[in-house]
Amino acid sequence: MSPIIKKKGEKFTLPGKYLLFILTILCTGLIVITFNTNFLSAPISAAGGFLLIPLQDGISKAGSWLSTRSEELVQIRYLLNENEELKAQVDELTMENIRLQQDRYELTNLRELYDLDAQYDEYDKVGARIIAKDSGNWFHSFVINKGYEDGLAIDMNVLAGSGLVGRIIDVGPNWSKVMSIIDDNSNTSGMVLSTSDNLVVRGSLVLYADGLISFEMLIDSADRVVEGDKIVTSNVSDKYLPGILIGYISSITVDSNNLTKSGTITPAVDFEHLEEVLVITELKQTTGDS
Repeated sequence: MSPIIKKKGEKFTLPGKYLLFILTILCTGLIVITFNTNFLSAPISAAGGFLLIPLQDGISKAGSWLSTRSEELVQIRYLLNENEELKAQVDELTMENIRLQQDRYELTNLRELYDLDAQYDEYDKVGARIIAKDSGNWFHSFVINKGYEDGLAIDMNVLAGSGLVGRIIDVGPNWSKVMSIIDDNSNTSGMVLSTSDNLVVRGSLVLYADGLISFEMLIDSADRVVEGDKIVTSNVSDKYLPGILIGYISSITVDSNNLTKSGTITPAVDFEHLEEVLVITELKQTTGDS
């Protein structure tokens, strides 16, 4: 083979067969180095770790967050369902409590009426429920659910609580209207139980704002009548049966004529809270009293 001689002015060129031979040797050397050393594996591994580890860490955190949120949603759904059940139980218990309170209130009223019935056992009576009332805070005029079909009549006396409520002033087949002793139009002949002194009890809605009614025309020259004395219906009343409790004297004053006294009475009946009453099915006229 003749040597390659570069002539002056010519560019150096490498024949293709030499170039192929050099590349073959280089590739073979790289293959040997790759399989027998960590020369390239370490940089590649490092580069892969640099890219993949943050990605894997992000995916892991995202999966953990989604799992936690999923568990929280399940827990929230469970708590919401439990809350609805508890609300239903509270509503049921509230209604039951209201029913028990109503039953206890009605039982108390019925016991009072029972005691009142026993207190005036000499009279026949009919129980009735209030179904309507005139405007205002107090039961000064109201309607009950019994009428002449039940044997009721005008001027029959009505009781509740511990004593006298009023009398029937109108009656229908299955209803009756009652005017109470606190009504402005009510005048009742009364008597001091301890002394048998007579007086007149007058209704007053203005005065009953303080829980009182008034009395007048009391003749008590011996000054025997004192605060706290019981006032009952008198024998001289033309509409009320005798001996029914009206209330208790709360104040006494001497009138300007120095002959009579007047004052106030605390009624025996709570005219702000009435539901049931007792009606005495006898009239004053039929008892032989004037």
